Amino acid sequence: MTAPIARFTGDAAPYGGGDPYADYRTAELPFTHLVDLADRRLGGSVIAANDEFFAERENLLRPEAPRFDPESFGHKGKVMDGWETRRRRGASADTPHPAEDDHDWALIRLGAPGAVHGIVVDTAHFRGNYPRAVSVEATAVDGTPSPEELLADDVVWTELVPRTRIGGHAANGFPVSVRRRFTHLRLKQHPDGGIARLRVHGEAAPDPAWLTALGTFDLVALEHGGVAEDASDRFYSPPANSIGPGRSRRMDEGWETRRRRDTDHDWVRYRLAAQGTIRALEIDTGCYKGNAPGWAALYGLDATTGADPADPTAPAWTELLPRTRLQPDTVHRFLLDAAPPVTHVRIDIYPDGGVARLRLHGSLTEEGARWLAARHAELGG
Repeated sequence: MTAPIARFTGDAAPYGGGDPYADYRTAELPFTHLVDLADRRLGGSVIAANDEFFAERENLLRPEAPRFDPESFGHKGKVMDGWETRRRRGASADTPHPAEDDHDWALIRLGAPGAVHGIVVDTAHFRGNYPRAVSVEATAVDGTPSPEELLADDVVWTELVPRTRIGGHAANGFPVSVRRRFTHLRLKQHPDGGIARLRVHGEAAPDPAWLTALGTFDLVALEHGGVAEDASDRFYSPPANSIGPGRSRRMDEGWETRRRRDTDHDWVRYRLAAQGTIRALEIDTGCYKGNAPGWAALYGLDATTGADPADPTAPAWTELLPRTRLQPDTVHRFLLDAAPPVTHVRIDIYPDGGVARLRLHGSLTEEGARWLAARHAELGG
């Protein structure tokens, strides 16, 4: 049985100095290992909000943790690292409080459309000015609709998180049971207040027609549905970083392990967008100058044969790239000759270190294209 998710309600204590995160309320959530579909680096954007008087809506999707400077004030008041609206008021002196249905809202375009497994509404540093409750809805609209088009009467919104009380200065987590493909979210805060960050964890579900048109693409990229399923070590940074978009700009934007003091090695296992044939690969050690791996090898497995990707000793694992010397802070490119179709790959690094990006350029097989199309239809695409 899955353990219940911790719930937080009520105010946090006023900031009293020192580490502002010392009394931050958080707990283990079962979905945060999945990619953040709304990540700004994937193309996520807060495209509209009805109010952002105290703090801009764009802060919601900033990838870094919210910051707090107790001395920072502007001409509108305390500068906060989040989205904060003005205080709502009632209609008259006799009814000074907001009406029951009064709320503020923000429209979010997911950077990678997909199936949402869980949402985090983070109210870090909003101790007494967070919303009383939040709710989240989602829709799927093709193309690049404007805010006006998304708010039209004919757009159907699906409730992912019902109106729920939350707490201040806390990571408020919500599991999502609706397994459909969505492109946009509508975040509501009741009746007003501030939210530091929004994280939308799930599985990317790209449009098969787009990938088919591309022909050759990165089969393991996050935005194409690639997943970092498991890894030997996550000490400094998560393995999913290694299949993120663009080039790594800093060490913490890749995957880096602790220093090994034994004779073993580190590894990551990935699931591709679907069964495909890899023709070229890149191993990028960018920004890892004194901590790049000494060598790397790549193996592939086709799970459609019934082989278990979780078994590293399975004979179905085929060597795609033999153990090869790597250089620090370098993009290494390799051409593969007649590689077999695979659904999973595993990169082994020796003995430890950091990999900024792994790129697997290739194309879907006919079986992979059929599977991807069927999944797209199953998710409502």
